[in-house]
Amino acid sequence: MSDEEIKKANEKNNNNIIHIPTVIGSVVLTYNIPGVDKNINLTPEAISGIYLGKIKKWNDPLIQKENPDVKLPDKEIIVCYRTDGSGTTFVFTDYLGKVSPDWKANVGVAKDVKFPIGQGGKGNEGVTGLVKQLEYSIGYVELIYALQNKLRYANVKNQDGQYIAPNLQSLTKAAEQSINEMPDDLRQSITNAKGPESYPISSYTYLLIYEKQKDANKGKTLKEFLVWSMNDGEKFATDLGYAPLPPTVITKSLEKVNKINY
Repeated sequence: MSDEEIKKANEKNNNNIIHIPTVIGSVVLTYNIPGVDKNINLTPEAISGIYLGKIKKWNDPLIQKENPDVKLPDKEIIVCYRTDGSGTTFVFTDYLGKVSPDWKANVGVAKDVKFPIGQGGKGNEGVTGLVKQLEYSIGYVELIYALQNKLRYANVKNQDGQYIAPNLQSLTKAAEQSINEMPDDLRQSITNAKGPESYPISSYTYLLIYEKQKDANKGKTLKEFLVWSMNDGEKFATDLGYAPLPPTVITKSLEKVNKINY
């Protein structure tokens, strides 16, 4: 949440919202290019260029140059995006805002933006469905949706010039690069993280919880669940396409959980 959103919510409910990181997720560029059976490489310039409508074809020199062993087709790129406000869109536009001054100035960073071009789908499942149906399309979704639908997704060039695939190690590396700069309220963007092994479109997934729980039974159950999730529960993250939190962040999250009262 933004500072303004937090302030409004806190004042309206006479309560304090706390942000608790739970796992590390990623947004991937998934695509449907007939005849291409490998994960292609995309630079920040190519991704922003596609979504700004400046790169129109799959065999554009900016894309082909980074994929010399792939025969990319002379076909129009069909761009797909989310129509509903979402954290996925925020993470994706947050990344684009960092790597493209043009994007930041003309489109912006938000949970819901007006995309310059393309077709919209509701939810990760909507965008995944569009990409699956439309040949020569591209869309941004959470990793698990690409995995479940057996869709290809791009390796993205990071700040250190390395092409990185989203996986357990590269998501964790993105978080580890920024731990020392994590603010006290734990709200932190880790997109475009430094480090040769960091996947650049990574993000913490947060629970937003009121510090004071009005229902004692629910508050007690919630607190117990959160303590479990930060300990034993983290091991289940990988099967769902997420990376567990680094130990330092788990400690910080548990400190926030301990502030919940009822």
